[in-house]
Amino acid sequence: MFSKYKKKETIMTLILIAPSVIGLLIFYIIPFIWMIIYSLFDSPINGEFVGMQNYINLLSNHAYKQAVINTAIFTMISVPLIIIISLLLSMLLDKKIHFSQNIKTAFIVPLVVPVASVIIFFELFFNKEGFLNNILYFFHIPSIDWMNSSYAMMAVITIYIWKNMGYNIILFFAGLQGIPKEYYEAASIDGAGPIAKFFHITLVYLMPTTFFVIIISIINSFKVFREVYLIAGDYPHQSIYMLQHYMNNAFRKLDYHKLVTSAILMTLVIYIFVFILFKIQKKINESIGN
Repeated sequence: MFSKYKKKETIMTLILIAPSVIGLLIFYIIPFIWMIIYSLFDSPINGEFVGMQNYINLLSNHAYKQAVINTAIFTMISVPLIIIISLLLSMLLDKKIHFSQNIKTAFIVPLVVPVASVIIFFELFFNKEGFLNNILYFFHIPSIDWMNSSYAMMAVITIYIWKNMGYNIILFFAGLQGIPKEYYEAASIDGAGPIAKFFHITLVYLMPTTFFVIIISIINSFKVFREVYLIAGDYPHQSIYMLQHYMNNAFRKLDYHKLVTSAILMTLVIYIFVFILFKIQKKINESIGN
């Protein structure tokens, strides 16, 4: 009787997850496998096998190398910055300050604001005759063409942090709520100060949340292309020419070799990085458990 029940339960489970599995295969796994196959040929239709030549050509391409460097710089600056700011703000909100509920709502607003509205705001903010340059003019400082100068990267980082900070704050705030207050009380009795509590209690017990926030922040850093594309176009200032620009322009030119090889390399790098993060998280969790 029990085996029959288990068999029916297994069949029902397979039926329920079948649509998701089929969709994953059709729209993600199978196309990605075909991408890998196409990257080894000189043409997607009746092409000849060229092995790794497409990858060699891509890695020697100046525009691609510039896009990789810019993307790496942007990710290495913006992700740690948004993690630190989000954590500090979430800790501030956890202190039960006045109007904390209104402040939380204000941080969530950027998540639901349409991208077009965001771009209009930042165009007015970073325009050569916009709000920021008016402030500089007030202090008799020459105006700056923010999106067409070396300051463009700073502008993009600002847009990224403003757009994604709210979600990270919510995650950190939820993690802080899960830390028992007794730990802080016991640490106070033992004479621990705020800094000791932060490093030995808050950071330690926020590790699972922090790793998740890091992964989400990295993923979101690759989505900033929408905002940059709308505010700066296909070919922005060279300091903010990202991998997404390179792949988007390759797609518009129907240059499949550059498109698929760059997409595969980017996926591989992200996978390796996330894999390493999960390994580090596992070791830290084991050390905490011991």
